[in-house]
Amino acid sequence: MSTRVHEFSWPDRVVVGVIGDPGSRAFYLQVRAAKQLVTLALEKQQSAALAEKIDEVLDQLGAVEGNPFSVPAGTPLELVDNDPLEPVEVQFRIGAISLGWDATTSQIVIELYPLGEDDDEDVPADADEMLLVRVPVGTARAFAKRTREIVAAGRPMCPMCGYPMDPEGHVCTPPED
Repeated sequence: MSTRVHEFSWPDRVVVGVIGDPGSRAFYLQVRAAKQLVTLALEKQQSAALAEKIDEVLDQLGAVEGNPFSVPAGTPLELVDNDPLEPVEVQFRIGAISLGWDATTSQIVIELYPLGEDDDEDVPADADEMLLVRVPVGTARAFAKRTREIVAAGRPMCPMCGYPMDPEGHVCTPPED
């Protein structure tokens, strides 16, 4: 079985966005280059982890003596994309995520594979399609910033139990010691 690869080497846009109200939001990752648009569904936790890991990789690369890859320490605000999602037609739900670095082009490399057949299994080896995105360092910083903001814009966390609070009320059960 051959794998269909949706590849973006220099995307015009790469963003995480949501549809719905806090507590029932659906998260999507969109990548566009010219007229090619791919939308993938993912979980809030996957979004947060991806942003965190991208920043970790960029921080490590920026700490290399002389910063040979020109990794920005902060987020280039002109690269932050706060526009809404484009029309959503989901290609697949993300299961496994791989993150890497291409020193020859100074780009973060993100590989995204579909969720497995049993709805709990990540199966990159048997995947019949995947998304491969190469993102320049400034765009990667901006992507991580937007993603962190989107994740944080959800329901407020209860200071007692640490669980999200719903607008219609919250029954708090403090954590056990």
